[in-house]
Amino acid sequence: MPRTLAALSLLVREYDEAIEFFTRALQFQLMEDTPLGGGKRWVVVAPGARDGTGAKLLLARAVTDAQRAAVGNQAGGRVFLFMHTSDFEADYAHLRAHGVRFIETPREEAYGRVVVFLDLYGNKWDLVQPR
Repeated sequence: MPRTLAALSLLVREYDEAIEFFTRALQFQLMEDTPLGGGKRWVVVAPGARDGTGAKLLLARAVTDAQRAAVGNQAGGRVFLFMHTSDFEADYAHLRAHGVRFIETPREEAYGRVVVFLDLYGNKWDLVQPR
């Protein structure tokens, strides 16, 4: 079996607010939301199809002081996640209409059209339409 990167853990303050942001603003699919007891849940969202291809995000509620301090700063201020699109203008318009914060205007790069935005917690993302 070939190896793939299946999921990344993303620290969040609360499950439901994170699910709301990722499914509405970013149009991700809620792949799984399983209670694990003691208020803990296994929450997985993904930007792609329900066929399970592509990387997913495990929304992990921060419970320790160190985890809470890392919410929104998981990459130390650098762009953390890169979301590719085949329709930059439509996705950019949707994100803006849903209150997503951008830290720049869209720009053209050698690799494609790109803009940096912040998720609900302040992590930086690139929205990229590759050439």
